[in-house]
Amino acid sequence: MKTSARGAARMLSGVGCVAALLLPTAVTAQAAPLARVPAADGKKGQELPGMPSSLDSDAPCTPASREKAKKQDWSRQRLDLDRLHGYSSGTGVTVALIDTGVDTGAEGLDGRVTAQGTAADDCVGHGTFLAGLIAGAGGGGAQLTGVAPGAKILALRGTDQRGQASSALVVAAVRAATEADADVIAVSVALPRRDAELTRAVADARRAGAVVVAAATPDPPRGAAASDEIPPRSYWPAAEPGVLSVADMLPAGVRPDNALATSGVDLVAPGAGVVSGGPRGDGHYLGAGASVAAAYAAGAAAAVRAARPDDSADDVARRLTATAYPADIPQLDAYAAVTTVLSDSAAAGGAERAADPVTVRDTASADRATDRATLFVVLGTGGVLAVLWGAFALPRARARGWRPAAASASARPVAAEADGD
Repeated sequence: MKTSARGAARMLSGVGCVAALLLPTAVTAQAAPLARVPAADGKKGQELPGMPSSLDSDAPCTPASREKAKKQDWSRQRLDLDRLHGYSSGTGVTVALIDTGVDTGAEGLDGRVTAQGTAADDCVGHGTFLAGLIAGAGGGGAQLTGVAPGAKILALRGTDQRGQASSALVVAAVRAATEADADVIAVSVALPRRDAELTRAVADARRAGAVVVAAATPDPPRGAAASDEIPPRSYWPAAEPGVLSVADMLPAGVRPDNALATSGVDLVAPGAGVVSGGPRGDGHYLGAGASVAAAYAAGAAAAVRAARPDDSADDVARRLTATAYPADIPQLDAYAAVTTVLSDSAAAGGAERAADPVTVRDTASADRATDRATLFVVLGTGGVLAVLWGAFALPRARARGWRPAAASASARPVAAEADGD
């Protein structure tokens, strides 16, 4: 019996040790999908060339990328684009994109881009990259569609051929977009000084019924240290009344360390490690900055306008902010913007969810999942310790005849004396 008891004890001890080693791994494997925040593609090994927002005066045009993305990036998953397209793809909506131009024959944009003036010549490639985020058809195995793949793009130049923004060019582009009856006007450049003509052009565009979306800041200068030297300030036209000001965020929901500081931001959207195409070839690039985030917001506005054609521009802007993921700065949720049923108090942020569509995401569910995982760890660890204690203590208690340890210790000398007699 003693031998079998020791064998059982050893077996239980071994099982307990194995369980103690494997339990944290098992808990992590089950809890991680609920709590894990996806990282930018650059951190996950999807190495692609970067898409610049401007070029040096003597630099050649951005060359065609020889690399292709092998998977859908985190930004499209974050915006629930796969499910969004079951409700709206932006069909019938025109988005005027004011940037470096858009190549009308770019991969995934064929037949849906018109360009005014020199905007069809995109030497930098940045405007074409953003157009893919707004309305790209994607293709291949990476599922790199834009937010509103059924929308049309009106390409307008807000920069020179090297990507240097100019107030005069932006004013002319906003007025051209208004004359073309664009439903959404996306201004991806950000100017450091207010311009009276630009103020009037934006006001006219809003009166004409366009949703005006603008990058809250310029894309960060080369070198993280340079952004620290620039004091917080407003940028234009993002700071104009009624314009939806959009800044960039990392997968964790925070702004990048090198982002330029500003105030009055209405939304943040993915703006790091974002994948799209360019004007030459069928390869892919990685892009970042508030301009990328503004393109995503403009695509979401197009999806809302297509799904709710009777809504005013102000209604669309309120919907984008009221259905955003709650945070210090609301985070764009394109799927919720289209599928959420807003109450009459939507202007104050109140929302009433429809039964069928998925509601606006809430961090409470992730917090509850984390709490359950923590409780599981505590209870599991307690169970393992109980098994180990039983494996150690039960054989010894049986050997003492189930007497308390103190009583057994005092009984041993008496027994020895009896044996000596």
